[in-house]
Amino acid sequence: MKKACSRIYMFLIFVLLYAPILTLIVLSFNASKTRAKWGGWSVKWYISLFENSAIMDALYNTLIIAVLSATIATLLGLTAALSLNQMRKRRRTLIMGIINIPMLNAEIVTGISLMLVFIALGNFMTNFGYTIQFGFWTVLIGHITFNLPYVVLSIMPKLKQINFSTYEAALDLGASHALAFRKVILPDIMPGVLSGFLLAFTLSLDDFVITHFVKGPGFETLSTKIYTEVRKGIKPEMYALSTLLFISVLVLLLIVNVKPKEKKKQAV
Repeated sequence: MKKACSRIYMFLIFVLLYAPILTLIVLSFNASKTRAKWGGWSVKWYISLFENSAIMDALYNTLIIAVLSATIATLLGLTAALSLNQMRKRRRTLIMGIINIPMLNAEIVTGISLMLVFIALGNFMTNFGYTIQFGFWTVLIGHITFNLPYVVLSIMPKLKQINFSTYEAALDLGASHALAFRKVILPDIMPGVLSGFLLAFTLSLDDFVITHFVKGPGFETLSTKIYTEVRKGIKPEMYALSTLLFISVLVLLLIVNVKPKEKKKQAV
């Protein structure tokens, strides 16, 4: 009885999580433009999607920002996590508490704060003949800023599981610090690094609040593009685009999770 109830409970949870996504996928193949009427199966919205230059530009900006911010945040987060791991417990606890603040803050607070920082910095730079334009670079810096804590917290647990005696043994055998890190430490913490990268990529991909405050006129991402179109009505092309993004992220997650299992089986 308990097993049956638990299975029903899990089934209901998955229905609540994925029923909206399944509905979105089905509507992306609806030949009718209205959601209230089924017009038959069609891929015309996918074709129309790639012919819509405004959506493709927003998609390009979104992917570039997501990849760059996730990559830079992962590199900075890895460096920060290694530094934190070498600190004393009291100082590490203090800094980890500070790192947690942006995660607990409402995104609107972070977005407004970044906007005010860029405005203040722009006013300061005008004294030297330079200006700061809100656009690609301000959005990129904003995304790196709010991605960084998530990357650090993804890597730190893996660092705590490492036996650094192996690293010291590699140094004693003549390996350089860089080689010992690449061959000994990095493979052990790679699952945490990949988790941090994927989390940062996903957060950057669908962020709206921070992007809304730090983007300039003429620069659009998917989230801001969809927000502006909500007033006029969301186009069916957005259903197709959302479906492609969901499938891409799903495939990426499957690849990341399946490969480590295959390596473990081969090792055994």
